[in-house]
Amino acid sequence: MFSPQVPPHAPAVLVLADGSVHWGKGIGAPGTTGGEVCFNTSMTGYQEIMTDPSYAGQIITFTFPHIGNVGTNDDDQEAAAPFAKGVILRADITGPSSYRSETHFNEWLIENNLTGICGVDTRAITHHLREHGSQNGIIHFFGSEKINLDDLKQQARALPDMNGLDIAKTVSTKNIYAWTEGGWDAKAAKFQTPAETYYHVVVVDYGVKRNILRRLCERGMRLTVVPCDTSAEDILALRPDGVFLSNGPGDPAATGVYAVPVIQKILQSEKPIFGICLGHQMLAIALGGKTEKFAFGHRGANHPVKNLETGKVEITSQNHGFHVMPATLPENVSVTHISLFDGSNEGLRVKDKPAFSVQYHPEASPGPQDSDYLFDNFVTLIKGQSQPLQSDKGIKKSA
Repeated sequence: MFSPQVPPHAPAVLVLADGSVHWGKGIGAPGTTGGEVCFNTSMTGYQEIMTDPSYAGQIITFTFPHIGNVGTNDDDQEAAAPFAKGVILRADITGPSSYRSETHFNEWLIENNLTGICGVDTRAITHHLREHGSQNGIIHFFGSEKINLDDLKQQARALPDMNGLDIAKTVSTKNIYAWTEGGWDAKAAKFQTPAETYYHVVVVDYGVKRNILRRLCERGMRLTVVPCDTSAEDILALRPDGVFLSNGPGDPAATGVYAVPVIQKILQSEKPIFGICLGHQMLAIALGGKTEKFAFGHRGANHPVKNLETGKVEITSQNHGFHVMPATLPENVSVTHISLFDGSNEGLRVKDKPAFSVQYHPEASPGPQDSDYLFDNFVTLIKGQSQPLQSDKGIKKSA
């Protein structure tokens, strides 16, 4: 069905797989983009969200109406390039008003060939996704062209479902590299490189965020980042003091086909393990647990999580569409954290192995320091298992 009655103010359209149609104004690069449409309740950090590899294959609906006021800059990138497929906004992009801004958000979208839509009712879209679940959709920024809504609906229905989809391999590094960049120095206005490193950690990259690497590095970790499908033998041959399992996109069960046997061998080696997000889910599956898809997921920077071991509540940043089912975990695994929104699993600890993980993102610091202790706990585990490096001189470093 060709649509001759396109609203004059709406040279763009969002079409969901269930046939829902939302007219609006195009932003970013003209064209067509498709992916799983989900919503994020964060009020800040839109550039970090768009460049988080965990959002690969997804279109982000921001529930906060004013997006763009910080502009964009190279320091806020969580990866070398954005991984989200598109963006949905309530209002037109706000002009930058931050001294840190280098590029207007709309120009950044165009530079990265990202298509979006604004001027739509994001409250209604969010309500629809909460009622009917996250689903695939198409953003078509068409200008004055005639469009075929039936064709767009068919395109949306033909997009792959996240269930059973392994995306980690598409976002993971292809080569082993060292990471040396630490935390931000506000006075110097740059990221610092720690003067010394004490322990060697291998990071299994399922889609790792840069700020996770920085948080590990600033605690004296010498980091070696490896592809997501690296064998246990190759990881252990690097003689790590600990192994970190990173965040990432897609269905954990699909990624687990090749990742779980590797993690099980690392568990047997007694090397300390720390996992975040997809890494948490991978560890759970390796221990015998199972995961399932949420109806609409947890995505935002205001999620309260209770630490069951201390009784304290942390305000957390989250981005996951799948979750670990606690009832499937074996007796030697303790549930350490739960969501206060819906009681879902947010953390685990292995009783007889030096391994733990959380579902949320402590490196994003929405608390802002509520969850810093998790990185410190990893250091403590490593200290209990290893001798400090005598020197890091002569280590080949590259970012």
